[in-house]
Amino acid sequence: MEVEENTTSTTASESSIPASGAQTILPLHPLQPIIPPLIVPPIAPIPVVHTHASLPVRPPVIRPPPPVLHNGEAGSSDSDDSDNDDSVHGINKGMGDYEISEESRLVRERQEKAMQELLLKRRAAALAVPTNDMAVRTRLRRLGEPITLFGEREMERRDRLRMIMAKLDAEGQLEKLLKAHEDEEAAASALKDEVEGEELQYPFYTEGSKSLLNARIDIAKYSLVRAALRLQRARRRRDDPDEDMDSEMDWALKQAANLSLDFSEIGDDRPLFGCSFSPDGKALATCSLTGAAKLWSMPKLTKISTLKGHTERATDVAYSPVHNHIATASADRTARYWNDQGALLKTFEGHLDRLARIAFHPSGKYLGTASYDKTWRLWDIETGEELLLQEGHSRSVYGLAFHHDGSLAASCGLDALARVWDLRTGRSVLALEGHVKPVLGISFSPNGYHLATGGEDNTCRIWDLRKKKSLYTIPAHSNLISQVKFEPQEGYFLVTASYDMTAKVWSARDFKPVKTLSGHEAKVTSVDVHGDGSIATVSHDRTIKLWSSNVTSEQAMDVD
Repeated sequence: MEVEENTTSTTASESSIPASGAQTILPLHPLQPIIPPLIVPPIAPIPVVHTHASLPVRPPVIRPPPPVLHNGEAGSSDSDDSDNDDSVHGINKGMGDYEISEESRLVRERQEKAMQELLLKRRAAALAVPTNDMAVRTRLRRLGEPITLFGEREMERRDRLRMIMAKLDAEGQLEKLLKAHEDEEAAASALKDEVEGEELQYPFYTEGSKSLLNARIDIAKYSLVRAALRLQRARRRRDDPDEDMDSEMDWALKQAANLSLDFSEIGDDRPLFGCSFSPDGKALATCSLTGAAKLWSMPKLTKISTLKGHTERATDVAYSPVHNHIATASADRTARYWNDQGALLKTFEGHLDRLARIAFHPSGKYLGTASYDKTWRLWDIETGEELLLQEGHSRSVYGLAFHHDGSLAASCGLDALARVWDLRTGRSVLALEGHVKPVLGISFSPNGYHLATGGEDNTCRIWDLRKKKSLYTIPAHSNLISQVKFEPQEGYFLVTASYDMTAKVWSARDFKPVKTLSGHEAKVTSVDVHGDGSIATVSHDRTIKLWSSNVTSEQAMDVD
């Protein structure tokens, strides 16, 4: 009994002691145990202790104080946050203990810079940038940037504008700047329109003159008759058993193969640049860098007269196909028309740069001139009026030739391009691409469908106008080809002149070499072929050389 009393007193005394902690101690009854309620009391947060035994000890990192909230308390995680938030904060805190090395920081900066440049380039590629250089300069001026830099080319200037616009677009300033400038231009244009009145509306084509229309009609009538006669003759020669075209060509080629130097004469004090036979073959005209043209009697090359009038060097000379009149071209931007007595009849002025080659239309009524102003022009011989100013070449026009029917004209230039024009409609019907360097010589064949061109790539190309493509390429010379000419009667052979100091004759059947005319001591600048097969060449050595054949028709026609 004493034991029970002591136990009871002890229990009572313990129950009378107040609890110092947050936990309440309930009395224990030995006979009837009491089950505690299911309510879980709040538990104070347990601090997380990180142990990194395997990692080296790093110096503490000084961090800025936490941000102060509106109630004045420092921002920290509440004790009532969930276990997941505590773990995340703990991980972030643990990761914050690591310090990024200098090398890693530089690598990260380089990556960010490269990414920014890539995005800037993508943005720049999506922008619309003008392609015209003047428009690019205007846009740069609008944006307050220098319109050009030292040594900057067109494409580099355009790329610079693209990057400037992309940078402004990324900063959000491009639209604002362009809008301001567009508003200023709109206001200025509106004011200009009010002052000048209604703006004129121009057609997409250039309207020709009445004289050009009449010339086109006249050329069409002339060419239709000539083409009909040429086709009728070709059919007759094909169907007539007495016509042996192969024998005729063999005779012409044999005559060309027997060409030899007949006469040589000093033509002027300075290099010669052009030559042309008269239609009857009784005279030869030449021009030189002195600006004078001279007429020579055939076949002894005796001087008849001198044509003086140009103030600069003469670049070409041509005989009219129907009169004994001569046309000359010069670097003084004019062409002049003379009679055979040396009297000046007409002066054709209008070109903006020096002239190159000239040619007469087969009717003899019109003169074509090629110029370094990138155009060729058609003139009326009788009135001296400029009928046509034809553009189409991107660089200087050098050579010009007319079809034997009179319906077509062909031009060639320093853009390595030859163009065929329909004189009856004014359209460019063919653009002949194939030469890799400037084209200097061009000539139509009398057969009506072959065209020869020669240029600075040392080759002569034969074009088939029916197939609209190159038929044959002749590796003709070791230097540039200055001029090409077909034999004017039937086109049985072709002659090329070159700066390699030679002229060469080529068969029109298979375009194989027939004869090499060697004798000049400098560049051969021009060549002309007469209907009887004789050839004249002029050169920088100031000489005129006449090449003729000693083969008679009876000897040539005696073919096995």
